[in-house]
Amino acid sequence: MTERPFSISGELTETGHRLVQRVYYEDTDFSGLVYHARYLHFLERGRTDYLRCLGVEQRELVSADEEGLVFVVHRMEIDFKSPARMDDVLTILTHTEKAGGAKMVLNQQIRCGEMLLISAKVIIAVINAKGRPRRLPETLAVKFLEGSMPL
Repeated sequence: MTERPFSISGELTETGHRLVQRVYYEDTDFSGLVYHARYLHFLERGRTDYLRCLGVEQRELVSADEEGLVFVVHRMEIDFKSPARMDDVLTILTHTEKAGGAKMVLNQQIRCGEMLLISAKVIIAVINAKGRPRRLPETLAVKFLEGSMPL
């Protein structure tokens, strides 16, 4: 049997990106359930590793040209459907809905097995190093949109 290479950054899939993470004690509250704010951490890891798998290095973007390029969360809508518990193995799915102009729209899910725990829509603003809006370069927009189909 041939083993697939394992990456701590997850993997690109036909719908976007998939990252697997375990829930640790530090992620839970006194009830043993994942504390609601910790889901933001899981979602951020999914987005960051999505970029990494696409070959986009954020620290290089800020100084890639005279203007610089930075991604910041502008808006986030989260629907909490079911809680995760300590030791659960979560799958964070991320796909691009829109990439162009001065923003991107990413849809994310957190699942435990087949159970949907969280769905989120994240609007990312594209800004320059001085904090002003800038257009997402076409080459980056294409990277985000290639092969990204709805979850």
